[in-house]
Amino acid sequence: MPQPIAAGPATHDPASGLILAECFGVEVPTFQGEGPSCGHPALFIRLSRCNLTCAKCDTKYTWDWSRFDPRQESTRRTVADLVAWVASSPVELVVITGGEPLIQQARLVPLVRELLTAGKRVEFETNGTIAPVPELVVHGVRFNVSPKLASFGMEEGKSIVPAALRTFAASGRAVFKFVASSVADLDRIAELADTHQLSPVWVMPEGTTAQAVTEATRVLADAVAARHWYFTTRLHVLAFADARGR
Repeated sequence: MPQPIAAGPATHDPASGLILAECFGVEVPTFQGEGPSCGHPALFIRLSRCNLTCAKCDTKYTWDWSRFDPRQESTRRTVADLVAWVASSPVELVVITGGEPLIQQARLVPLVRELLTAGKRVEFETNGTIAPVPELVVHGVRFNVSPKLASFGMEEGKSIVPAALRTFAASGRAVFKFVASSVADLDRIAELADTHQLSPVWVMPEGTTAQAVTEATRVLADAVAARHWYFTTRLHVLAFADARGR
């Protein structure tokens, strides 16, 4: 049975299991709420721990131990356990998110290999600060890379890592999904996309309530369309009121 664990950095021993915050989508079905697969049935494996401390983060229970108890918010799960959990559902798409999942990527390699063998496809939700190992840049895997702007409450000197972004851009398996709430944010996204050759660009309205998502959508939509970028809503917020585990 999974055991709660204490705070601290994730170890890099592939045999030690993955540090998880939660898994959902089997017992109560849900959708991928963002990005190119928005609306697709999905299973979620949310890993604990993050290398950033964004003020506007909506999953602070994966890293903010000033507010949350890691012994209550974290468990360790083996690859075999997670594969069995995923295999119990016919849903094809598995979203591995966080926190920042690539902190634990050495232990994710065997998990992803097993999921692909089982006929699943995998999407990583990553902040784009850690380059993926080659074993993860394979057919059946996509990276939804979300570099965090200063307006999201994170110093860009930490959240924008050019070498990692170059790796994602060159992989052919990444899309770049930015959270925005103002046209000024779009101007900054354009600068980053031009500087680091990021494509395709997706914009997602900031907000954890349906009203906030709708308002941000109306602020951004014309300007996003004018730039010929992609636009995504936050379906889980609109459908499930941003309930945890949905």
